[in-house]
Amino acid sequence: MLHLYHSAYSTCSQKVRLALFEKGLTFDTTEMEFWRGDHLTPEYLAINPNGVVPTLVHDGHPILDSSVIVEYLDDVFPNNKLSPTAPVARANMRSWMRYLEEVPTTAIRVPSFNKVFRQLRIDLSDQELEDEANRRPLRKGFYQEMGREGFNDARYEASLGQLQQTITRMEQALTTNRFLCGDDLTLADICVIPTIDRMRDIGLGDMVTVSKCVQRWWTDVEQRESFANTFYPGTRVSERYKVLPNGTRSKAFAHIST
Repeated sequence: MLHLYHSAYSTCSQKVRLALFEKGLTFDTTEMEFWRGDHLTPEYLAINPNGVVPTLVHDGHPILDSSVIVEYLDDVFPNNKLSPTAPVARANMRSWMRYLEEVPTTAIRVPSFNKVFRQLRIDLSDQELEDEANRRPLRKGFYQEMGREGFNDARYEASLGQLQQTITRMEQALTTNRFLCGDDLTLADICVIPTIDRMRDIGLGDMVTVSKCVQRWWTDVEQRESFANTFYPGTRVSERYKVLPNGTRSKAFAHIST
């Protein structure tokens, strides 16, 4: 009935797994390996022409984009609702979701690539880098900008600024709320949990721990059964790759050992 194409350590995949587990839904999975190019095969592109994960297939119908998927799940399966019923409260949750999609979800990719994935590209030729970018229907420009040495220092620092802005906004909301939109966990919380986990995993956790209310929220989140089910062994990039201590180009490969 429900089949999830996902990656263990994709933050967008983690978002959907959190929603599925929070709602107590049974689903089958196909785990995609980026290094193998599973997400760029003709078979997968026929399901998701964007060549990204996750994709949820429900009764043969592909549902694309992680935020669309979690809202779809909450619409179709009424048990364990993850959205407020009052229109104003629901609009507030959706405003959070749009902000989270626009700002931290995009921002976390830059330190993730600069601190982890760029070390996998140092031996690629110019032609291989070009071919790798051209294979990606949705993120060709992203890979071209990243190049061999990662994103430039200005882009990296800007991404950290966006992540800090996110933490500041969360801190303000959590001063009076247990979760972002009130007393109950909603899709807004689910959308940002993987980003916070990734920040902690790649050495940016200080942004979280110095924010009293965000840290309290995180402690609550970690205790949920859905969290343990979502972040199983192998779901964090630090379990698979070396995390570089610096994400700027000026020290791009100073600490890389192969």
